[in-house]
Amino acid sequence: MGVNNKNAQDYIQPKGNKKDPKKPLQVLHISKKDTQKIDNEQPNSQEEIKKENIALKPQIIDDESAKGIEESYENIKAFNNSQQDLNRPTNFSEQNSDFQLERIVDEFDFDESAFLEALNANEPIGATGEIISGKVIAIESDGLYVDIGGKAPGYMPKKECGLGVITNFKEKFSVGLEMEVLVIKEQNADGMVTVSSRALILRQSWEKVSSSAKNGELIDVLINGFNRGGLTCDVDGLRGFIPRSQLEDAQDYQSFVGKTLKVAFLEVNPESRKLVLSEKKASLVSKLTSLEVGQLVEGEVLAVKPYGFFIDLGGASGLLHQSSLSNGSIRSLREVFREGEVIKALISEIDLEKGRIGLNTALLENSAGELIIDKQKVMQEATERALKTKALFDKKEQDK
Repeated sequence: MGVNNKNAQDYIQPKGNKKDPKKPLQVLHISKKDTQKIDNEQPNSQEEIKKENIALKPQIIDDESAKGIEESYENIKAFNNSQQDLNRPTNFSEQNSDFQLERIVDEFDFDESAFLEALNANEPIGATGEIISGKVIAIESDGLYVDIGGKAPGYMPKKECGLGVITNFKEKFSVGLEMEVLVIKEQNADGMVTVSSRALILRQSWEKVSSSAKNGELIDVLINGFNRGGLTCDVDGLRGFIPRSQLEDAQDYQSFVGKTLKVAFLEVNPESRKLVLSEKKASLVSKLTSLEVGQLVEGEVLAVKPYGFFIDLGGASGLLHQSSLSNGSIRSLREVFREGEVIKALISEIDLEKGRIGLNTALLENSAGELIIDKQKVMQEATERALKTKALFDKKEQDK
């Protein structure tokens, strides 16, 4: 016989709560809304699985699409084969006999020396003013033809064949004669240039007389004419002129025609073709050549200028510049020397081309300004003092 105790559940103690046996068990309640949310977050839902199955379902490909895929595959295969051929060294023995190798001009065919030679061959020969060596190849009545190495020969008119009038033209020139000519006119439409032997001779003559004038040389000339202004002469094919004022005796200057005079160059100008000579300067240069730098000379004061004194040295005139007068301070040049006074000075410079003599008295001083304070003592002892300065001038000439 069982016992029915309605209050039996009150005596059952829960396992998790020993301190409070009377506290009831807690039950977790989940709402319907939360249940739906959990179901939606599940990745393996039936709906998504269904969609994936649909996506993986094989597609039906028509004939045209299959043909396009096959062509793409063939193109890729051909590209891969071409890449392998590029990486593999080329063996020309395996090539077809009809194959022609493409050549690059810059790498194979270009020859710089041959290219420059071709340019030089086509370059026109004979610029104006150029001197060229040639050979006579033909002679005509009005001129001759000279082979100068160009596409066409050079032509030389009869008047350009030499200086003056040429009477025996065909006797003077012969075929095969080698000569130097000067180009006076560039090539025409036929490639022919005009050359001249006369112009070359004149150019060389101007170069010669310019050098002679610079060196202060004296020349002998034959007087061949005269005019109101003076005498004319010939100098290496050039027409020279001697003014009447440059003659030692100009009273009866017409009588000099046919005679020889010694002259010096007064002016040489090739551009204006001006050649002026002087007999007086030749006498001066002759005296200058007997002088030397460092030599003590004596002369008379001819003129006092703001920049110095002109001293007569017996046919030659020397300049004593104020900068070479004294090492002291000078208030007035007339305080030192006056016109007509005879002085002694050292030659410091000789210019044969210009016919000038430079003088110096400052080197005769033992102290700065001595010439101003005691001029007479300096002049009396000038000979002994000049010997001390001789070594200085010698060293200066050696350094030139």
